Amino acid sequence: MRQPERMNLLGVSVDLVDMAGALRFVEEAIQGGHKGKVILAMNPEKVVTLQNRPDLKALFDQADLLIPDGIGLVAALRLLAGKKTTRVAGADLAQEICALAARQDYGVFLYGASEEVSASSASILSLRHPRLRIVGRCNGFVPADKMEQVIGQITRSKPDVIFVALGSPRQEEWVKQHLDQLDAAVVQCIGGTLDTIAGTVRRAPVFWQNLGLEWA
Repeated sequence: MRQPERMNLLGVSVDLVDMAGALRFVEEAIQGGHKGKVILAMNPEKVVTLQNRPDLKALFDQADLLIPDGIGLVAALRLLAGKKTTRVAGADLAQEICALAARQDYGVFLYGASEEVSASSASILSLRHPRLRIVGRCNGFVPADKMEQVIGQITRSKPDVIFVALGSPRQEEWVKQHLDQLDAAVVQCIGGTLDTIAGTVRRAPVFWQNLGLEWA
């Protein structure tokens, strides 16, 4: 697989990748028969958090793709490292992966959020992408003694892509703990993306996103 250039910025890692490159990474992982390729999002908040969380920083450093999710990070890459790059929002990437999956008949599994949000986001994604195969879903409120059942459900559904929406750092820690048990090409941590799809949380208008002001 082609690996994008990885930069060290203020002591943390981030990949120089745009949306097309991120989607190419996903497709190559699936088509190449790879397993457990982890995609995490980097933004200024995580840059600050990782300064004092060496355990969490190690999780991010080991990820296969670290997308530049925050406009502040993109600006720092341009100003401090002289690198031309664009923002790749994790929520947008998840939507684009769903569109790709619908075109290529890849199976996706949704794990996380409340039961209401999980069910609603699955329905909405199916309406947006009629050919999308959502092979399974499970809400994120699962007690520890039931986790093996969830892992079994995911394994039996044979997804190509798993979206993990547990919020950070819980979602990254969950992936680290269970990655060896997940038989999927790609695992993307997507935070509150299912909530935005379901409409329980609103993103900034596209106009503000394009101006780089979604953080505001």
